[in-house]
Amino acid sequence: MALCSSHVSRSDADSVLDHYPRIYFACHTRHVRDPKTGEVLSAHQVSILDHLSLTDPTSLSELAAHMGVTASTMSLAVDRLESEGYVRRARDRVDKRRVRLTLTAKGQRIREAHSVLDREKVTSMLGRLSDTERRSALRGLELLARAANQHIDAIRTLEQA
Repeated sequence: MALCSSHVSRSDADSVLDHYPRIYFACHTRHVRDPKTGEVLSAHQVSILDHLSLTDPTSLSELAAHMGVTASTMSLAVDRLESEGYVRRARDRVDKRRVRLTLTAKGQRIREAHSVLDREKVTSMLGRLSDTERRSALRGLELLARAANQHIDAIRTLEQA
């Protein structure tokens, strides 16, 4: 679904697709443990938490579709996260059929303690750049994140129409 791709060359997209996996491979975390309780979470559970927010609810069906699983499969995974206190489930105020998911404080703690990327590895990687290169790289990431948020908002608007 291309919502706004004028003036973006295929090689620009190919560059992101080529470089991101290298950064991910170099810096991703392998094990996730709750820093307060010591509980171990699966990569799949943490991936679900990574897609949720404390304040901006995500529907269970949207999350399931995004992660490529059925709503019933996602519901089972969310059941466990909810029972362990990581996720809050609530009915949508307007459409009572929709289930909205948000993180709890415990879920947010995992998000803060865990990232897809390991802070020390990222710090080491950034340390290999000059100050100018580092500022440019960080500015580029900020711009990509902003464009990603705009893209997500545009998709939600289309889906709600």
